[in-house]
Amino acid sequence: MTQSPTTEATEATEFAFSDDLVELRQMVREFCAEVVPEEVVRAAMESDLGHDPALWRRLGSELGVLGLAVPEELGGDGIGLVAQAVVLEEMGAALVPGPVVGTLALAVPALSVLPHSALAAELLGSALTGTTVLALAAPLGSGTFESDALGASTTRDGEAWTVHGVVDHVPDGAAADVLLVAARTADGAVLLAVDGDAPGLSRTAHSTMDLTRRQARLDLVDVPARLVADVDAAAGACEQAARVGAVLLAAEQVGGAQRMLDRTVEHASTRLQFGQAIGAFQAVKHKCADMFMAVEQARSAAYHGAWALQDGTDDPRLAASLARAVASETYFRVAATAIQLHGGLGFTWEYPAHLYLKRAVSDAAVLGAADDHVEQVARQVIDGA
Repeated sequence: MTQSPTTEATEATEFAFSDDLVELRQMVREFCAEVVPEEVVRAAMESDLGHDPALWRRLGSELGVLGLAVPEELGGDGIGLVAQAVVLEEMGAALVPGPVVGTLALAVPALSVLPHSALAAELLGSALTGTTVLALAAPLGSGTFESDALGASTTRDGEAWTVHGVVDHVPDGAAADVLLVAARTADGAVLLAVDGDAPGLSRTAHSTMDLTRRQARLDLVDVPARLVADVDAAAGACEQAARVGAVLLAAEQVGGAQRMLDRTVEHASTRLQFGQAIGAFQAVKHKCADMFMAVEQARSAAYHGAWALQDGTDDPRLAASLARAVASETYFRVAATAIQLHGGLGFTWEYPAHLYLKRAVSDAAVLGAADDHVEQVARQVIDGA
């Protein structure tokens, strides 16, 4: 990867994947091909959690790819967000089931920017090894942290904290061992750690289109909690999680879209009609070309977002929203077109195209829909100007 441009640079610095990133991509791709075949994804759909905890621990402990963007002083690898996006792209291509959104895309980035504390370090360390599943329960449904939409509040008695309220649509909320709950106080928002088995906590899993990408409603009645971030740090941590989560989810969407493009091109090259491959027909050929262009645009937007957040090469809010808006629309359009070009085969339960379409729909509904991010881009570019 090239050096980041400085503020004094007069020429734009072109992004390029380093040899290390290429090797990282190949390592994750081979791991997913061996350990996460389609039957593993389908088994996860039928499981109670929606993922295999042992597989998630292997990603953290054996492969060590859950903390690439976390600073070394916090127990991570300190390689950067671009490297983490490479991992997410390959995981998206394989439809890896796991707490990708709740833990990797949201909770870990939030903890990574907090002032040093023993509790934050403990939670972050166990999350990076895949031992502990975390979930961030905060109002991020529009793609940004909305402090006026906090569903939980808290009271304090000395050093003891108690949280109350309802937080809905929490990614991986039902499977989390520890929940990071953003709660309202008289002075602003704080971030509290709530154990998954804490008294007074009730979790209701929602039915989602992608059964490996689950959400939950949290009902909290006088639930004991521990302070993770005070009013000076909580809102910033949640906002950082929203931006990083948007970029990482965009990279995952690119991976899924690329896999559907690859399978569609392969099908069009081998499926014969009237004595020739259907890819020879202009209508099919043009649709494949459109899919290719859309995926390349989405990849550029996703990695621009990752690079912008990592090295400060662009406004992080603008870059994150741009990545999500483009990737969400691309993934759905490519998955839907892939099903169409596969004909009757694409509509069958046995063929995996529907798994990618379901993931595309589910991903697009998390951390802000494409329209939400387009609105944010317009607000920053047009209203800001």
